[in-house]
Amino acid sequence: MESLAQQAVDRALAEGVLLRTKQQPSSSDVVNYAPFTLFPSLVPSALLEQAYAVQMDFNLLVDAVSQNCAFLEQTLSSTIKRDNFTARLFDIYKQVLKEGIAQTVFLGLNRSDYMFQRNADGSPALKQIEINTISASFGGLASRTPDVHRHVLNVLSKTKEAVKILSNNPSKGMALGIAKAWELYGSANALVLLIAQEKERNIFDQRAIENELLARNIHVIRRRFEDVSEKGSLDQDRRLFMDGQEIAVVYFRDGYMPSQYSLQNWEARLLVERSCAVKCPDIATQLAGTKKVQQELSREGMLELLLPGQPEAVARLRATFAGLYSLDMGEEGDQAIAEALTAPNRFVLKPQREGGGNNLYGEEMVQALERLKDSEERASYILMEKIEPEPFGNCLLRPGSPVRVVQCISELGIFGVYVRQGKTLVMNKYVGHLLRTKAIEDADGGVAAGVAVLDNPYPV
Repeated sequence: MESLAQQAVDRALAEGVLLRTKQQPSSSDVVNYAPFTLFPSLVPSALLEQAYAVQMDFNLLVDAVSQNCAFLEQTLSSTIKRDNFTARLFDIYKQVLKEGIAQTVFLGLNRSDYMFQRNADGSPALKQIEINTISASFGGLASRTPDVHRHVLNVLSKTKEAVKILSNNPSKGMALGIAKAWELYGSANALVLLIAQEKERNIFDQRAIENELLARNIHVIRRRFEDVSEKGSLDQDRRLFMDGQEIAVVYFRDGYMPSQYSLQNWEARLLVERSCAVKCPDIATQLAGTKKVQQELSREGMLELLLPGQPEAVARLRATFAGLYSLDMGEEGDQAIAEALTAPNRFVLKPQREGGGNNLYGEEMVQALERLKDSEERASYILMEKIEPEPFGNCLLRPGSPVRVVQCISELGIFGVYVRQGKTLVMNKYVGHLLRTKAIEDADGGVAAGVAVLDNPYPV
């Protein structure tokens, strides 16, 4: 197995399955392979197809939520009292609404993540974990891993099996969405501005999208929030300029966590939001991706309200929902907390945070709920039913770690892209998938958080 692992790693490096190192996150002088599984993991074809089939419904739903001011205001009213980060985002949203939304073209690049719940009869069911509406990553690296797993199977003389690994290029589809938004913005010399972090290990994932755009003669500039604050400006028509160049589309790969915002960065975000540039996402769409919105969408009648006259879409969406519970002050929240304290292994406590590694389980969750149960601060969390997938064996390859088989679970993400001009939807599609696998003892976190590794579904 050591020899096979070495061949897999060499192929991953050759294919560009790369991350910058922890030691030098701002430099590409020394890079390493992004962690991945030695073998592809079995995924039921029916669940893969179901996840793909519902993605366009999720695109429509996120878009509908982002346009429904009353829903967002009502849903987040308790959260913004206690969660400072969501409150700051909401303040910008209110400011932009008051001034009047300048942008006319809207672009969504999201990723809906699922796990495979083990039913009582042993059959698996697709259950949504979350939807990422800002900085949904790994669309680039996910396009590089299929050839690695095909190579591994070919080395083992499993040529028939190698053919079954699905081709996958989310970054191309994401770039098509950005290109469509750029085209509809209607200024041939305008650029795409990618808001990047100063220390970005996952640069090659982002470059995949940049390269796809460049192939269509659309130029991308990478800047930090600080640069926007210092060199960004709006003209009298609220067109956004960076270093004197007009910006058609702003693509955020930063700005989803509180630690990413200084006062200067908040000002930069407001400047961008006030502009007529196409934001990916705009502030309303970022708010639409909060855990609180996810929990409210699971309430009876809520989907029908947001997607009127679309019962089939509503049924497809609802079939993927796990149990979600509000912790707002009052009887409903009290009951949810009591249930979680009685059976803590059945629940997960989730704050309004992105980026992985924020959820609380087991004893940690119990301690947090005991502390929060009489405080209004509890409204900044939601409770979710814990998904229990069937574990399986695979080998997780990480730089510097020994090669060994461990018990694992997987999470499937589907990338969705939509573009709207005014009230007209001009693009709505799914563009690829991401399978991430982790050892069962690792409760929470993704690839970027150092817990999960890249994988490919082997449909069965």
